[in-house]
Amino acid sequence: MKPIAELLADAVPFRLRLTSRFRGVTHREGWLIKGDQGWGEFAPFDDYSPQLAARWLSAAIDAAWGAPPQTFRQDIPVNAILPVVSIAETQMLARRAIEQGCTTIKVKVAGVDGVDDVLRVAMIRRTFDELLGAQHGVMRLDANASWDVSQALAALPALLDAAGAIDYVEQPCRTLDECAQVRASGLVPVAIDEGLRLADSITDDATIAQIREAADVIIVKPIPLGGIPAMLKVVAQIGLPAVVSGSMDSSIGLSYGIAAACALPSLPFACGLGTGNLLAEDFIESPLVPTAGRLSREHITPDPRLLEQHRMRLDDARYGYWLERMKLAATYLPDFGSVEP
Repeated sequence: MKPIAELLADAVPFRLRLTSRFRGVTHREGWLIKGDQGWGEFAPFDDYSPQLAARWLSAAIDAAWGAPPQTFRQDIPVNAILPVVSIAETQMLARRAIEQGCTTIKVKVAGVDGVDDVLRVAMIRRTFDELLGAQHGVMRLDANASWDVSQALAALPALLDAAGAIDYVEQPCRTLDECAQVRASGLVPVAIDEGLRLADSITDDATIAQIREAADVIIVKPIPLGGIPAMLKVVAQIGLPAVVSGSMDSSIGLSYGIAAACALPSLPFACGLGTGNLLAEDFIESPLVPTAGRLSREHITPDPRLLEQHRMRLDDARYGYWLERMKLAATYLPDFGSVEP
């Protein structure tokens, strides 16, 4: 393996402010890594182990040095994503998403005490009806593994009634066995996210069999899965419809996600890459947000001024933390160019 110094030679630590709290954080931190093919992003959330963070580093290396994948399309449909916010903010964000052309909205549920998810979902439905007309617009519910089986089966009927049209509920429970029980109820199709990307071994036969039992759809996030080659391998082996999604990335990471979606031979669903609206800051002047509900594949280069501005945001302690995370992650890669999960 090449020395870590080679990864760090043109790497830039960063800290970007979000528009609202998402996944428990108000900022995104990490490294941008520069290679001869462009820029990659290494920004695993704090709860990722070094072994799982190695997949993020593998993806960053692939983005920076790997060969571009085969392309089946030049743009993709995307869903918007709504975090857990007030009813008024929910209405504002839903309106903005629909005005950007998104006819699919993923809404986080089951995450915060005292927040009425049914009222939030109902507000999105009313906003769809107001702007698009009745019977238009579809939702996705994302519980982020917050329910057990009984809680899921108790909560879902009211949420489904408020939502109207729905694609699926994403990761309703923590384990694949629990998700399989929710799926077996026949209430709603189930998509698996954490059960796939947090698995110790993504492509072993036992895990694949469990996922097939638990899921109608798989959520594939190319960066946490180890890069585009690894993601394509996972989709081919599992054989279920896939939704390509992001990992709360900057526009650098989002552009890699778009390239991943363009590399899938089949793309039956809108992609979960409409997260640019959650960024209050970015590395380009015009962040990647949907136009007419779609995002186009493009090569993104950071604006030097913005790159320097966000480089300055990490204090010494956080810089040391991220330096150590990259070093530890690198120890799990068999060689510098690894793209295997």
